[in-house]
Amino acid sequence: MLEMGKLDSYPPGFRHLNGSPAPLLPELSNHSMEDSSSSVPVPVVDLQCLSLDNLGEACKEWGVFRLVNHGIPPSLLSKLEEHVKMLFALPFESKQALLTNPLSYFWGTPVLTPSGAALRGALNINMLEGINVPLTQLPQFQAEDPRLQGFRHCLEEYGRHLSRIATTLFEAMVKSLNVCPKQTESNLDESTGFIRLYRYPPRSLADEAWGMMEHTDSSVLSIVNQDRVGGLEIFKDNKWLLVNPVSGTLLVHIGDMMQAISDDQYMSVKHRVRMNKQEERVSICYFVFPAQGSVIRSSKYKPFTYTDFQEQVQNDTKTLGYKVGLDRFKLTAPAPV
Repeated sequence: MLEMGKLDSYPPGFRHLNGSPAPLLPELSNHSMEDSSSSVPVPVVDLQCLSLDNLGEACKEWGVFRLVNHGIPPSLLSKLEEHVKMLFALPFESKQALLTNPLSYFWGTPVLTPSGAALRGALNINMLEGINVPLTQLPQFQAEDPRLQGFRHCLEEYGRHLSRIATTLFEAMVKSLNVCPKQTESNLDESTGFIRLYRYPPRSLADEAWGMMEHTDSSVLSIVNQDRVGGLEIFKDNKWLLVNPVSGTLLVHIGDMMQAISDDQYMSVKHRVRMNKQEERVSICYFVFPAQGSVIRSSKYKPFTYTDFQEQVQNDTKTLGYKVGLDRFKLTAPAPV
């Protein structure tokens, strides 16, 4: 249930959640939808003592791992979380006015649509609100409002850490795969990194409510910092598994681009977010992509750039209502005439 004091911080389309039944969301897929009551122990990777064997096994078997000893000061993580929660708690109209270029505020987004839109019923809607942060544009961002000044500094420092982590992990993955570094050096570009901050409202009909529907990330790597409220689920061995937050750790997801780079040795992890019945949930997500124009060459897929992939995803989402993803680029025998 939403506290009355918080109600005006939510987009108007979310406010019916305060005790009023909402339309049920559609089934996410034909997969068995097991309601996980306990968290699954995903593999743990230690960034200070990085084992290529452990890293490779986690990427091949799970597509996700928990990162420890990542070098981000706990004080920075807690300060950033405080800023994020403070901004999300502002009245809806204030957020719209405050979070302007290069930041952008969105809510109730259709699946895979990067910019915000008004809530249009339950079908294919992610029940969340978010702030998009392009890291390369932050230094030029003149934040006159004092509420944004500290937030910007935290984001810049956090972004530098995430860039370091992503680069270190990618280089280790390339070694683990025995891929020539020269062939993949442009397949991850720090300048493409951006942060998305998400807030998911509580919902009384939690079993039928999805903060974010089933999907894979289009990135090379995604790095997630969850608050203490769980809800993230991954799909493995034909069932959904809950991955609860662990304080001080990060979750690293293999994305579609890394799956292609690895010739399908690493799998892009399918995941979703279940909304909590009583509490809102906040997560801080970092995504990084190949360089502009970088061609991904694989024995499993036709050569393509991330731009090619992005355009195909957007077209499929518009025409089919969902993302097809890497299957569009697979090297397959021609269909019989």
